[in-house]
Amino acid sequence: MKVAIVGSGYVGLVTGTCFAEVGIDVVCVDIDQKKIDNLKNGIIPIYEPGLEEMVHRNMKKERLNFTTNLAEALENCEVVFSAVGTPPDEDGSADLQYVISVARECGRYMKDYLLIVTKSTVPVGTAEKVKKAIQEELDKRGIDLEFDVASNPEFLKEGAAIDDFLKPDRIVVGCNSARAEELMKSLYKPFTLNGHPVIFMDITSAEMTKYAANSMLATKISFMNDIANLCEIVGADINMVRRGIGSDTRIGNKFIYPGIGYGGSCFPKDVKALIHTSDDFKHSLRVLKAVEAVNEDQKAVLFNKMAKHYNGDIKGKTVALWGLSFKPQTDDMREAPSLVIIKKLLEAGVKVKAYDPVAMHEAERILGDKIYFAPDQYDTLIDADCLMLITEWPEFKFPNFNIIRKLLKEPVIFDGRNIYEIAEMKRKGFSYYCIGVNTSN
Repeated sequence: MKVAIVGSGYVGLVTGTCFAEVGIDVVCVDIDQKKIDNLKNGIIPIYEPGLEEMVHRNMKKERLNFTTNLAEALENCEVVFSAVGTPPDEDGSADLQYVISVARECGRYMKDYLLIVTKSTVPVGTAEKVKKAIQEELDKRGIDLEFDVASNPEFLKEGAAIDDFLKPDRIVVGCNSARAEELMKSLYKPFTLNGHPVIFMDITSAEMTKYAANSMLATKISFMNDIANLCEIVGADINMVRRGIGSDTRIGNKFIYPGIGYGGSCFPKDVKALIHTSDDFKHSLRVLKAVEAVNEDQKAVLFNKMAKHYNGDIKGKTVALWGLSFKPQTDDMREAPSLVIIKKLLEAGVKVKAYDPVAMHEAERILGDKIYFAPDQYDTLIDADCLMLITEWPEFKFPNFNIIRKLLKEPVIFDGRNIYEIAEMKRKGFSYYCIGVNTSN
């Protein structure tokens, strides 16, 4: 079987590479000539553990190819995945111009039956728009070709995307024809041999499933952050509370870690888009609106703790920042809490020295020379007044505290991920602030 993947960003490249890994002939398509040229030369545009090696391996075996020519990619192709971006508009709705553009091109160039599968995260009703766009192009050509539209939302975690695709919890497919269902069964058979289920449903439900899943996870995060802030006020320890509720199998222990808010390419965008969809249908998603508000406030928590520690006198201070990406194992800076924190620090007249194991280049592209980018984590500490831990990269979990205390002007740590033990920090002589525990006593 030959498959075309339109869009060679995070989702498209991972999807295409993993299909090629199980022996499927894949052509990845993108309008960005430079990106395609780089991919042909083995240069990967994103950081994802294991992806570069897998791309090189499948290119060598000629199962994975790259082009800017969709018409060429559609030759002898039965299934095309649309994995283009759906960035948020100013009102929070998903911008579908790229999705519809792919649909129109498919209608313009297809020569035989084609199954067009939307892999991008799109709002309810998108499949009908895709179907209409394809049919309009076929009508312009004056030909009558059969085609199907399907929804196959991705559930990839950045930093673990390869495992998520090759060993999925579930594969969700929305389609409305037996032919489309059989094609999708055949395509995903290598991934279901170990019992991973393919859940077939109608297209509207599949489109909703993706938004509902991400919104539920975002809700868990904001709920725990809200409870964490209350714990600080009443004198409870959120770490103990988390263990207590996480042991309940109905709740589970995932996504209930307190922190400085969620970010990335999915949660913020998808929550906004689902809220916008509900408003379009005159139904207010009150819980999700609160989730979004809590998350925006949470990104300022570390800045507020710093301001309180210094009694509001922070102008001229220097902060060492460990971590820039929105989560470990990725260079993704989209909606990263670090950007909000840095903006607040700079506006308050604070100097920022930052280090991240992977995201330095992307952060520098966004921030320019507004902050100092250090060559390593300890360089950030030189002449810094305090340390802020933003992203819980593994190398930050067991640092040399003697070096930290020696290099900082005073031993103060603001831990946005609760990765250090409070008692140990106090024994080592640090003023230590974390999330959900009042450590000032």
